[in-house]
Amino acid sequence: MPFITLKHVKNFACRSVDLEIRDKEFLVLLGPNGSGKTTLLNAIAGHVEYQGNILFDEISIDRTPASKRGVGYLFQNLALFPHLDIAANIAYSLKVKKWSQQKIRERVGELLELVNIKHLASRYPANLSGGEKQRVALARALAASPEVLLLDEPMSSLDEQTSKYLRTELKRLQRRLGVTTIYVTHDLMEAVNIADRMAIVLEGMIEQVDEPEKMLFFPCNERVSDFIGAPNILDCDYCKSTAQGLMEVGCGELKLVVPHDGDTIHKIAILPRHVHVSGDKPRGPMANSFMAKVTDIMPRNDMVRLRIEVSDKEMVAEIPYHFYEQLDLAIGKEIYVIVRARKIRVFEYKNLSADKTGVE
Repeated sequence: MPFITLKHVKNFACRSVDLEIRDKEFLVLLGPNGSGKTTLLNAIAGHVEYQGNILFDEISIDRTPASKRGVGYLFQNLALFPHLDIAANIAYSLKVKKWSQQKIRERVGELLELVNIKHLASRYPANLSGGEKQRVALARALAASPEVLLLDEPMSSLDEQTSKYLRTELKRLQRRLGVTTIYVTHDLMEAVNIADRMAIVLEGMIEQVDEPEKMLFFPCNERVSDFIGAPNILDCDYCKSTAQGLMEVGCGELKLVVPHDGDTIHKIAILPRHVHVSGDKPRGPMANSFMAKVTDIMPRNDMVRLRIEVSDKEMVAEIPYHFYEQLDLAIGKEIYVIVRARKIRVFEYKNLSADKTGVE
């Protein structure tokens, strides 16, 4: 599978992009809507014009037509043919390439098995769920055994549970097939949970390329930090196992339970939107539930950021403006905050390699 290199790629949406995607890597292009992510994907696929150079294993593909680039593409709108059954949808590109009927039947059978939709072969797209349609579109993108797989916001129309399940399946398949994969999303946590590395795309430029945890803990500049949500980064003084897969960490006087099975945790990151605020004492278990005091209020469009004191730590929480009004918050007011364990990201220094990007 190819090592992909982009050198000074630019067009109406991209501004001199330099990027390397490693062989068999799962790279996520992360950025807001309109930042140029999909245009970059289309440049690699050969669907839009561009200046600069794109190379597969150091060989230029700039003059190679889209049909000859060995790229599989899963579009955001899926683009399934409504008048064809599922087997025929998957087989479409193989017929265009003039494969024999026998080879097409064999390949379609393999793909139906691979993505667990063999029982849907004779159905039509209108009779499938969102998750099933995604599997069909993925099988079709993989039909001709591409060396590169491009996915444009493939989970954007799915509910959270289905999306989480399919992301796990997609990662498993990518590892099994060893296909170099580039995945576009605007969802930070989706990117963090699936990427080998992430590339932050802002206004047509690559701002930072790094592993997910490094991106969260060491954003290279204020633009990246603001985009990912300016996480609360806390240094850990100690950590100890409390149960299978759980650890208690001490950050000064603040003690939190985090999901972790690895070695010593040195830092934790909590996004402001994952610090839940309440005016009333939460019911039930008190793990990761604390009393806090509001020290500053910072309105931001339809959201409000609260600077709060929790034990001996200062943190930032982010809540919708209408909820802020309901709570009738003011500087000095005491509130309750809850941090769900599964939303906390952890960092071990053993993962900090010498080639990190943008580490201060």
